[in-house]
Amino acid sequence: MTPEASTAETTSAAASPSESMSESMSEAPMEEAGTIVDVAAGNPDFETLVAAVTAADLVETLSGDGPFTVFAPTDDAFDALPEGLLDALLLPENKDALTSILTYHVVSGEVMAADVTAGDVATVEGSTIAITTDGGVMVNDANVVTTDVDASNGVIHVIDKVIVPPTVDAAALLG
Repeated sequence: MTPEASTAETTSAAASPSESMSESMSEAPMEEAGTIVDVAAGNPDFETLVAAVTAADLVETLSGDGPFTVFAPTDDAFDALPEGLLDALLLPENKDALTSILTYHVVSGEVMAADVTAGDVATVEGSTIAITTDGGVMVNDANVVTTDVDASNGVIHVIDKVIVPPTVDAAALLG
């Protein structure tokens, strides 16, 4: 080891943890979260949601400025729908129903978990969702299982069930 290398190691080791931490933080580029669609597309638990958003032509909307709060159902939530319903919703002739269901999961504005209060909240679809906070946050009858997934145009809260607005007759789609 050369004397210069020894001095360099000693100097960096002698720096206080906060100094070296702040130096490395300022040197590292801050990576901004992508849009709601980008964040969902990067998560393997949202493959069905991303496919549905694409089928409903909502990618551009949910990639827009927002801000939006999305209550995002997981793939398991979509799998729990009555048999045949997801396939029916993805048919081109049922695009309006699919769009209604997806926009029922979206609220205008960015609502972080700490700011959630119980009550009825208007959705982008036009109907209201019931938020309850007793024993955990619920949206209608879906549990919020993960909160505050940051996106550049809003926030995602993960839910364990697909919620269906009163404007959609799911049974009729199953024909």
